[in-house]
Amino acid sequence: MRSRADEIRRRMERRKKERERMAKPIKKQNLWTEDEERYGFDRISSYDGRGEEGSHPLFRKENFLFKILASACLFLIVAIMFKNSAGTFETARNFVTKTMETDFQFVAVANWYEEKFGKPLALLPIKDEKEGKKELTPKTEYALPAAARILEDFQENGQRITIETSKDAAVVAMSEGLVKFAGKKDGFGKTVIISHADNSESWYGNLEEINVNLMEYAEKGTQLGKSTAMEDGEKGSFYFAIKKGDDFIDPIQVIPFE
Repeated sequence: MRSRADEIRRRMERRKKERERMAKPIKKQNLWTEDEERYGFDRISSYDGRGEEGSHPLFRKENFLFKILASACLFLIVAIMFKNSAGTFETARNFVTKTMETDFQFVAVANWYEEKFGKPLALLPIKDEKEGKKELTPKTEYALPAAARILEDFQENGQRITIETSKDAAVVAMSEGLVKFAGKKDGFGKTVIISHADNSESWYGNLEEINVNLMEYAEKGTQLGKSTAMEDGEKGSFYFAIKKGDDFIDPIQVIPFE
């Protein structure tokens, strides 16, 4: 009698499960075989955007927070190295300084872009003549300011020449380019460095003041600063140098001096 009752319960349970299974909607399935499955590979899954927050394969909240924390730690470490004058950090300070002074050659890239595509980069402050600015050319031409005289030639130090001007005279850009440095340099004092389209650089040092900003585009003749007064108080002077690659070259070779 007991076995008969157990059998009836099992039959009722099977019918209940069958009704539940038949009540569920039937999902549509693709009748074709994916290329991956056809050739024996596992099917590549795709992201449908319905997962949990932060589960996007290109964005991980944990990784993003870790990068922010790592950046903050790196910033603090570098700040501590430069605040602490201990000799232990001297090598690290020199490495960071050298790395930060190596600038991206925006002018050279802009010139290459114009040659390949015919238009300047939209993010660079370079316009054509129709918009009131000259476009960069591969050949850099320098023009010496009027009433200038050489006080010290290139052979005396192997880096620069010293140019005499009138008192408080404006020091202007001798060729157009992008200001890649504006500040103090060892051996040059207050200095402006302009990067040109041919990968050369013009240095204007020993300035009384600087009137341009970093990454500013300077036309030929743009006032960069003022010359420093000489001891007699009647004249002024500034340093001028041209650097090609890692070497300084004699400016007299590229600028006509009387």
